[in-house]
Amino acid sequence: MKRKGATSREVARLAGVSQSAVSRCFSPKASVSEATRQKILDAAKELGYRPNSIARSLTTRSSRTVAVVIHSLESPFYSMVLERAARFFQGQDYHLQLFVATPGDSVNDVIDSLIRSQVEGVLMLAITLSVDQASMLADVGIPTVIINRTVDYAGISQVGCDNFHGGFWAATHLVKAGHERMAFVAGLAGSSTSEQRRDGFVAGLEAAGHTLAYQDIGHYRHEDACQAARRLLSRESPPDAIFCANDLMAIAVMETARHEFGLRIPEDVAVIGFDNVAMAAWPSHDLTTVAQPIDDMVIKATELLMHQVRDEETQPQHIKLPIVPMVRGSTRPPLKR
Repeated sequence: MKRKGATSREVARLAGVSQSAVSRCFSPKASVSEATRQKILDAAKELGYRPNSIARSLTTRSSRTVAVVIHSLESPFYSMVLERAARFFQGQDYHLQLFVATPGDSVNDVIDSLIRSQVEGVLMLAITLSVDQASMLADVGIPTVIINRTVDYAGISQVGCDNFHGGFWAATHLVKAGHERMAFVAGLAGSSTSEQRRDGFVAGLEAAGHTLAYQDIGHYRHEDACQAARRLLSRESPPDAIFCANDLMAIAVMETARHEFGLRIPEDVAVIGFDNVAMAAWPSHDLTTVAQPIDDMVIKATELLMHQVRDEETQPQHIKLPIVPMVRGSTRPPLKR
């Protein structure tokens, strides 16, 4: 039989304090002396007492819960973001509730669930929202911050990097290395980050007197990017350089080029990714990429969300952070003029 948990009244009796003192001890930032706190903690440990956060939320009218909505954790980049965000919210004594939303109608279903769950704030991790969906969240008063996506709606906070400039740099870097047939492997259809990176790449090529030779789509997934690489490299005049909308796809392209087509990187085909995940720097990959400032992104997004949760007058912000090129061995050095 499952043992019945100890109550706060029993803890108070053993510690020789009032029941309200026990409640204050387990409430963040509540006033209680250190001596009293220690007696309560010792009694709680002896009795196996755990505070009921649900009951406390009914009293304080605060769920102390933040929702994190993700599409997928296949890319290591989003695992890194989720880990850092979780550490921040735990430090604020907030619980995380995880939701998964696939592109399309399921986002509406998740928004309905968010409204019913009474979370205090929402962190959207690379979720593509329509204007109507963003407006729905704003109208019901749920503080929301989107990381690594943009939506043309002023009422939702958004934190990301300069994707356009990252794509522009990738194009410039490849042109200076003497490449002639450049291809782009896109992420999800309709993804703002993928579109911005492509737009920057095309603008960079055009500024140097080149055009985009080919485009394919890898849906930000390893296997889909392998298939995209097969299609691109099977062309009569295959690309001699490929820019991918994230590192996971870039690694897939390199693996396919090497092991299925016998190509040398960067001699036969150069590859550039985006994100700068840890495995990009592994010697077996040595991937040239565009680094997103992940720590700054998470800090700004989580702090902004907490400000909005605690102060209804906090205005939504749109924050764009600079990118940092990381030149490694998957691209050739610039030609000497």
